[in-house]
Amino acid sequence: MPKDGLAAKALAKTHQPKKRYSKQKEEFILKYAPLIKYIANRIASRLPVHIDIHDMINSGVLGLMDAIEKFNPDKGVKFETYAEYRIKGAILDNLRAMDWVPRSIRKVATMLENAYADLEKKLGRPATDEEVAEIMNIAVEKLQKLVNRVSNISIISLERDSKNSDSRPSLLDKLMDKENTTALDKLDTEELRDVLANNIELLPEKEKKVISFYYFNDLTMKKIGKILNLTESRVSQIHTKAVLRLRGKLRKTYYC
Repeated sequence: MPKDGLAAKALAKTHQPKKRYSKQKEEFILKYAPLIKYIANRIASRLPVHIDIHDMINSGVLGLMDAIEKFNPDKGVKFETYAEYRIKGAILDNLRAMDWVPRSIRKVATMLENAYADLEKKLGRPATDEEVAEIMNIAVEKLQKLVNRVSNISIISLERDSKNSDSRPSLLDKLMDKENTTALDKLDTEELRDVLANNIELLPEKEKKVISFYYFNDLTMKKIGKILNLTESRVSQIHTKAVLRLRGKLRKTYYC
């Protein structure tokens, strides 16, 4: 990975001849190719096998090129961090455009999100499986099956709106320090950070750990399972429940 200073210096020279600038783009693509492949594989590990990893990688390349064009070193964000957001965002946007998730699955996810959010607001604490199953008038085993059904889309739930990604900005976009950010925008973003951080703190302990390991420590489900002494499928289920809780609360209180 290039140092921040080198990345900023290279990206700032937009006035140079087109041929030379194109060569710099190629160099950045080659240098960050492992990152693109890593992000694509990490997302693909949670998706159905028919999703083409090569299409995801191609989308990631477009995301990197977008990052190169739009990166502003004056904003105090590392290029690596900004590039990762743009790469992941481009891949997720492409997945949304493919519309690979059946409408019935999206409906189930929304139903679960609302059930968790409404019940936990009433209880003032995280709801148990038994409590959620009771309010939905289904058996606990049925609830667990529903959670497993939506596990494939939980990977994008915190980063793209589940209904219309074109009309609503992603959570990651809201958290990025963009150009032309107004004082009101900054207040809006700070509020979102606080809401999300507070809700993560309120998660059951295992769910909090999985969210932390997955999103903040960048670990795979398999590695998290080894740390917590759980199977990969169990970690996936815990992750899905955590995302359902968080999405439900964000939907009710903030941006959804």
